[in-house]
Amino acid sequence: MAEPIDLFRRALAGAARAIARDPEVEVIFASEATAASGKTARVPSPGPSLQARLVAEARGAADSTALRLRYHDDRLHMVAAPLDLDARAVFDALETARFEALGARVMDGVRENLGELTEARVRGDAILRAREAEEVPLATAIGLLARQRLTGAEPPATARAGLDLVAPWIEEKAGAELDALALTIDDQAAFAKIARHLLEDLELAAAPDETQEPPENGGEEEQGEQGGADEGGEDSDSGASSEKTEMRAEQVEEEGEGDTAPQEMDLGDDELSDGEDASESSFATPARRNWDLSPVTDYKAFSTRFDEIIEADELCDEDELTRLRAYLDQQMAGLHNVVTRLANRLQRRLMAQQARSWDFDQEEGLLDAARLARVVVNPMHSLSYKVERDTEFRDTIVSLLIDNSGSMRGRPIAIAAICADILARTLERVGVASEVLGFTTRAWKGGQSRELWLADGRPPNPGRLNDLRHIVYKRADEPYRHAKRHLGLMMREGLLKENIDGEALLWAHNRLIGRPEERRILMVISDGAPVDDSTASANGGAYLERHLRQVIEWIEKRSTVELVAIGIGHDVTRYYSRAVTIMDAEQLGGAMIEQLARLFEAD
Repeated sequence: MAEPIDLFRRALAGAARAIARDPEVEVIFASEATAASGKTARVPSPGPSLQARLVAEARGAADSTALRLRYHDDRLHMVAAPLDLDARAVFDALETARFEALGARVMDGVRENLGELTEARVRGDAILRAREAEEVPLATAIGLLARQRLTGAEPPATARAGLDLVAPWIEEKAGAELDALALTIDDQAAFAKIARHLLEDLELAAAPDETQEPPENGGEEEQGEQGGADEGGEDSDSGASSEKTEMRAEQVEEEGEGDTAPQEMDLGDDELSDGEDASESSFATPARRNWDLSPVTDYKAFSTRFDEIIEADELCDEDELTRLRAYLDQQMAGLHNVVTRLANRLQRRLMAQQARSWDFDQEEGLLDAARLARVVVNPMHSLSYKVERDTEFRDTIVSLLIDNSGSMRGRPIAIAAICADILARTLERVGVASEVLGFTTRAWKGGQSRELWLADGRPPNPGRLNDLRHIVYKRADEPYRHAKRHLGLMMREGLLKENIDGEALLWAHNRLIGRPEERRILMVISDGAPVDDSTASANGGAYLERHLRQVIEWIEKRSTVELVAIGIGHDVTRYYSRAVTIMDAEQLGGAMIEQLARLFEAD
């Protein structure tokens, strides 16, 4: 007999297919709601006990995916969307409010489920902890205001305080556009135009020539294609619809051609202006420009529009970050003696490399015994003292790049986080700068880049088809005490996805190249070869591995950055010339200390 949770999933999938009018819709349970991929809805699991609130949230996530498939045209959205990431987030939130409102207005059950989903979305949003208007995410605030205009549903009470900080300003600047959204809810193209005007009024997007505008009558076609959903319903109107679809596809292809070009190898001014707002990190923009510092290869990304470089504290709220750090501390508790021993060993090894030098003939300090003889010979001489100089290593920075892929889940990522904690603390004690970075992807098996590729007609050899997520856990100039909580983020369920090592290495390498320190050390912790199913299936299984080898060879032979790697459970010596492989995650701390100590001994 099937388990209740399996029966619930089947019922959920059946309801989603009925709402979407598409028999191919699938529903799978995940640890948290993530962006839908194609016709697959990834909804938060309600657990074996099927708690009522979690069941409603799962239903809401499935309903949202189904409504997107039924009422939303990805191609039209891509054409109309702004390039700026902040503006794009608001634009996406408005479109989500539109297609969800179409379902909520005609189906009471869907309206209730989407209400629970909205509560869940807000629960983990920065709007709850905002104390000033600048701290409120505009995408969240405008999405809630648009939802209220389109459905009449009040924003969640928990978000009211944060929303009140920015609502008067939004209403003053763009109240008319918010009111007009309801008049175009059935026409995606017209809705997108009003959304763009709204962004311009809020000074989030430039005037119309920033991107191509959607076709004038695209909304009618959108309803024909999406509302009818290939079933020949009342909205599917024959040849006119087909002609308009082709026109819009040509627009997307023109946009896609720009994305599929090897932008990373030689970025133009347009791409640089796009990347300048990619992250608040001071290194975000240089990191994109530093693609000039890369080996000549045939590797490319189909689109870099959806990549992100993000600070750890931006991926979850303060309360969750505190809980995750407490969980990491629990993991460290059982290893307290080991942690202390490793930290002390590294500190002794590093301190031993520091040459001692003295300033003599000082008025105070340590008595200089070598000069006592002259005092004995001539008592008129005063006692001489010496002071040890504050000597440091040759100006050095160590960057720790940690694989945040799904295969690291469990003990390996916990040990990696613990070792990053040891490294940051110990290097700070001896005056060596350090930073801790992580790399993964934003989605499983391809993200928005893959959807763009599919919408573009699946051109051959597209290059990378997933959206990068590069995480800064600790910046080089940031004290350990400020970054301590950030390291706990590695414990977050759902963070670890796929790994594209070659680009991550270049990113970390180029951050180091931009640093003023004289000596730069990059230590990589990984558990194997790069893995991304979408990229591999479209380009060949060796595509990512070949690029990784090219990047490693280039860094080792041509760069001033010293590269060392530690493999967990997999032999990484076949990639890196200076590497060690450990078979148990518990050995990571010792291996890391030894590798780092050897580097300093070789100095």
